[in-house]
Amino acid sequence: MPRPNWFFAFPIDGAFVLELPALPSNFRRFEPEDVHLTLAFLGGCGESAAQRALAGLDQRLVDEPLAPMTVTLAEVVPMGGSRRTYSALSALLGQGRAEVSACIAALRDLLTQTASGRTEKRPPKPHVSLARPRGRASELDREAGLSWAEALQLQGVQARLDRIALYTWSERRRERLFQVVAERPLVERRPSDR
Repeated sequence: MPRPNWFFAFPIDGAFVLELPALPSNFRRFEPEDVHLTLAFLGGCGESAAQRALAGLDQRLVDEPLAPMTVTLAEVVPMGGSRRTYSALSALLGQGRAEVSACIAALRDLLTQTASGRTEKRPPKPHVSLARPRGRASELDREAGLSWAEALQLQGVQARLDRIALYTWSERRRERLFQVVAERPLVERRPSDR
């Protein structure tokens, strides 16, 4: 098995994925516990580097507390690679898109630099992945996946981003893709805290 990836994300209540229409052949739907909005992808940096990044996040949250954010889901688009080779079908944000983009921009480089010395060149694109094509997915399967995504109506799905979690791969990947290693709650600042 390759070296596990590590990433920071906002966990989301993913119960809504159980109500999605059936996926086309050769796709895997995320389990409700796997649904998240990625904050910073660290890659295969190893646990000690990920823990360094977590310590950096802890300090930033002490210095600059982050309040919870409410978002809604919007259109579902292919992510990663081209339209023909995408690696996930993901919902973009409706409400909260600008606020979450700013949060990602403010925190992402701190986390990736602390873990691996790299920075992200692409602008933030907040999204919530719902499904992935399997390795054996054909071009026709992928086209069917795009049609499935275009038919989804997720505008009524609302989520509260109230914590940041450090994730890595699950030890039981047939059941779940990811596992939470640590979580940090986001707290509303009282007027007296400002």
